[in-house]
Amino acid sequence: MGGVLPKQAIDTLPNIYLVGPMGAGKTTVGRHLAEILGREFIDSDHEIETKTGASIPWIFEKEGELGFRQREKQVLEELTQLNNVVLATGGGAVTQQENRQVLRTSGVVVYLFAPVEIQLQRTYRDKNRPLLQVDYPEKRLQELLEMRDPLYKAVAHYIVDTHSGAARDLAYQILSNILENPQT
Repeated sequence: MGGVLPKQAIDTLPNIYLVGPMGAGKTTVGRHLAEILGREFIDSDHEIETKTGASIPWIFEKEGELGFRQREKQVLEELTQLNNVVLATGGGAVTQQENRQVLRTSGVVVYLFAPVEIQLQRTYRDKNRPLLQVDYPEKRLQELLEMRDPLYKAVAHYIVDTHSGAARDLAYQILSNILENPQT
């Protein structure tokens, strides 16, 4: 589904929220999706850093994961009030029931799935991911996926496998799914 999308179809789409594990492509695919739709793209992790003036690793170090999740919840409550946005959430955003509720009820949620091997390839050099600063990041990614996969599936209106295909093509695939199979 490349090319020009009907403006009327685009105008009627609700906000689109991308959930999934680290390295699934939420930010990359989200940017393409927003560009195609002519919408604002927002990354919730970047928004948290902007609002706090601190990096996510610093927040984790000083406030722990619990403190970070509280900040994340507040930012998601604010961002889901906006209109005509594509929002990439942090990998752990779905761990809080309140976040799943606000995402599911205020827009279309797309779970971007990537197997652990792909997640590891895409994240192994990124020092801005506090949960991966461990001796065995692959094991950690596997644990996180086992814990969070049911939550991603529960909140999602659509699931898209991102382990192969160009980000722009995946963005068009998401749009095609939403336009051809409306869920909300």
